[in-house]
Amino acid sequence: MTTLLIAIGAMVGYLIAYHTYGRWLANKIFALDPQASVPSVELCDDRDFVPTDKSVLFGHHFTSIAGTGPIVGPAIAVMWGWLPALVWVLLGSILVGAVHDFGALVVSMRSKGQTVGDVAGRVINKRVRLLFLLILFMALTIVLAIFGLVIASVFKQYPASIVPCVVQIPIALAIGIWLHKNSVNLLIPSLLALVTMYVTLIFGNAGFLASINETMASWSVITWVFLLLAYSYAASVLPVWSLLQPRDYINSLQLITALGLVVVGLIVAGLIGGVSQQGAERIPLEISAPMVRMNPPGNAPSVIPFLFITIACGACSGFHCLVSSGTSSKQIRCETDAQFVGYGSMLTEGFLATLVILACVAGIGLGTSNASGEWVTGEAAYLARYGSWDSASGLGAKVAAFVDGSSNFLQAMSIPASISVAIMGVLVASFAGTTLDTACRLQRYVIQELASTLSTTNLLRSNSQVTLNPLSWLTNKHGATIFATSLALLIASLPAGTPEVGLGEAWSGNISGEYLTNHPDLADTISGGGVQSVAWWLEEFGGKGGLLLWPLFGATNQLLAGLAFLVIAFYLWRRNIPVWFIVIPMLFMLTIPAWAMLKDIPRWMKSEDPNWLVITVGILTLALEAWMLVEAFMMWPKVKGLVEQSPNEPLKSQR
Repeated sequence: MTTLLIAIGAMVGYLIAYHTYGRWLANKIFALDPQASVPSVELCDDRDFVPTDKSVLFGHHFTSIAGTGPIVGPAIAVMWGWLPALVWVLLGSILVGAVHDFGALVVSMRSKGQTVGDVAGRVINKRVRLLFLLILFMALTIVLAIFGLVIASVFKQYPASIVPCVVQIPIALAIGIWLHKNSVNLLIPSLLALVTMYVTLIFGNAGFLASINETMASWSVITWVFLLLAYSYAASVLPVWSLLQPRDYINSLQLITALGLVVVGLIVAGLIGGVSQQGAERIPLEISAPMVRMNPPGNAPSVIPFLFITIACGACSGFHCLVSSGTSSKQIRCETDAQFVGYGSMLTEGFLATLVILACVAGIGLGTSNASGEWVTGEAAYLARYGSWDSASGLGAKVAAFVDGSSNFLQAMSIPASISVAIMGVLVASFAGTTLDTACRLQRYVIQELASTLSTTNLLRSNSQVTLNPLSWLTNKHGATIFATSLALLIASLPAGTPEVGLGEAWSGNISGEYLTNHPDLADTISGGGVQSVAWWLEEFGGKGGLLLWPLFGATNQLLAGLAFLVIAFYLWRRNIPVWFIVIPMLFMLTIPAWAMLKDIPRWMKSEDPNWLVITVGILTLALEAWMLVEAFMMWPKVKGLVEQSPNEPLKSQR
């Protein structure tokens, strides 16, 4: 019953927060005006700036900010006990994360849709703009390099999710074109899309579709990364209404439906118990995890500060400011929609993170298999997944804990286990996919802004002055997107760890006899060297290069949230609007990730095989943060009440 009370209490708490604190921010702080001009109308180009129904925009925004973050983060943080994770999710999402997302959305919306990095250049100074854009570029590069691996891993772990995820693309294109050309009610296309997706989900692992799933699941990681980045390129350069918007919208329908099923299943399990795999008697739903577990076995880091960078999405995440200021601010149809889209989406994500926690600490207790293949329940089930920090590490273990726990909720409603697992697998893969394509579009904006800032070179030619822009190709949407996806593919192609065969060995064909002895079926393919051998090497070892930079992402992501708070605070300070409510979250999100990185860097340096790339980027990130804070500290007393210069036209003027 405790599990059920927590879920109901969280839902009620989020509703109260939306209608009290959220409304106060909307009316008293940001003074949202339904008659005010917005970028989507003022700068409408039918590509990036498109006035959008708030329900559709909510779908895009929610699925883009969520990704796998509110699943993976809480699924590992419960290692420290369920209470610390739950408190950070509840308080963080209401008082920190939702304020951050809402504020970034409003500030960008009132700055002609500029990204938070561009806004920083006006409200603080131009140097800060460049520093901020560099941090954004690094963070998004990591996201693009790693999320192809994330999706590929989920597909391999849950093959039944492949066809339902792939079929979303043609459905989204059809709905996007339909809605764009015809002013129709959203109800009919929404129902058609939802029914089609669930039909493919239910029957996606049977007959012909099952063989397709198995074939695609056997593809290598690097193949999936290439295909997903190619899709992201298309989603980035196509008009936002044609693919990105409708795919995120129909995804949100499916995902929210799945979350609704989880809630109903949790209620059923809480009232009458879960389904037993070993008899007719139902199993009571109880929390199987300890309330607090300060020192879990294994190489677990300290709960403070690492809890606050382990759970990012679901409480507060810097990536959200990129979505708010990168895409959503260009699609807001009316200022008053910002509360629903910005504040409401973050609260919805917080509720998702709450359900993840409950699935991992209570749902898993309804039954799972341990390392020996035995079916266990209760505390034994929790320990089977969270016996030590090391055993719970890795994407597969984290996702599996959530999928197994939440599918147990669905099975309490007599939904078959195979379908329950497929529903949850699709949920994870779909969230990851929407983050990937949105991140690619955001990286395109950042690269265009950086190129515009850095590319000013004057040369003399033929006795006349000619202004050349050596980076002009990066101000073009195609050039910027090609650069973004190519860099991500290059990083992803690198092997994580030391492969048995080096790239040089593969190219030359000088591969050890021992390896060929152990892999006789590959002798003809790889012993000759050249392009064929390199292609094999990429298939065998490539695709996981994003893991090289992944240790930085948690702290860098949260640092980005602190810097976004800084920009929002400057925006309000210049307008004599109170900033007291934002100062504590800002200081918290600036201090915690820096603290975590300062603890991590010495540990990385002392390891047997130091990752000098991560160490170098980490030190540079801390240096950029310090530089930005010094610039901000010097400007703060000088700008109170002085409204910054209005922005020039943003990306609309670029090709």
